[in-house]
Amino acid sequence: MSTTPTSTPSVSGTASGGGPRPLTDAVTEIRATDPGQIGRALAQRPRVGLAGAGRLMVIACDHPARGALGAGERPLAMADREDLLQRCVTALSRPGVNGFLGTAEIIEDLALLGALDGKLVWGSMNRIGLQGASFEMDDRFGAYDAEGIEASHLDGGKMLTRINYADPASAATLKASAEAIDSLSERGLNAMIEPFISRWEDGRIVNDLSEDAVIRSICIAQALGRSSARTWLKLPCVSEPASMRRVMASTSLPSLILGGEVSTDPEATRASWAAALELPNVRGLVVGRSLLYPGNDDVEAAVDAAVALL
Repeated sequence: MSTTPTSTPSVSGTASGGGPRPLTDAVTEIRATDPGQIGRALAQRPRVGLAGAGRLMVIACDHPARGALGAGERPLAMADREDLLQRCVTALSRPGVNGFLGTAEIIEDLALLGALDGKLVWGSMNRIGLQGASFEMDDRFGAYDAEGIEASHLDGGKMLTRINYADPASAATLKASAEAIDSLSERGLNAMIEPFISRWEDGRIVNDLSEDAVIRSICIAQALGRSSARTWLKLPCVSEPASMRRVMASTSLPSLILGGEVSTDPEATRASWAAALELPNVRGLVVGRSLLYPGNDDVEAAVDAAVALL
């Protein structure tokens, strides 16, 4: 049984710190006294099917698991759990939002709060490539696996697949992604793969968002696994509409456009999403920080503006 708050707390622009923590306190009490309620909440939550869902608006919140806590100008924006839960609950409550992507702990918190009822849910699978670490390019699997996704009554799994032509370890990432796709497919679960051609530059990883690189990443990713029947792509939006048309012409797989970093020009970002959504194999958006931490801190307005594009 979920523990749904009687009202959604207001979302402020700062971490809640020592203030009231109704959502965090509620889930902490359950975790301490009745951890079995987590499994029951996941098993009993109302579900919908992906096939009949239409255009998707998926809220993404798997960034903290890689130590990637920043959003815009706030380097620790996602560090406060109460504030993060408030923002997720607010976003998920808006009309037209029909999905969520996260790691186990945030999915379990939100399931206990009833915020995932009637939503499609993807479990994030490989978060070992910690932001800023010497091993960041190693997108090893250490979060959900296919067995855990099935046991938690989720709808699919998402994997980050960064391909560095100069790094032999990328071969292991590709093989692990293929195996995850197979494991999900065997269970009738969706596999969402997020591919990039990436490189090290001045001590940090840079994803190549050029048209040619995104096309190349798509062609590699869509061929992974024994079957692509249940594989979807999570892709960046390249700058020009004509380029995006050529990018999407490289695949027949259903695809979702990712949000990326918080934009300093949200109107331009929404215009690029709108152009991509005109393409028939683009089935929706999967956006995290741009909607959870918009520049003006109005989560409701940011989410509603994105939903209006669908």
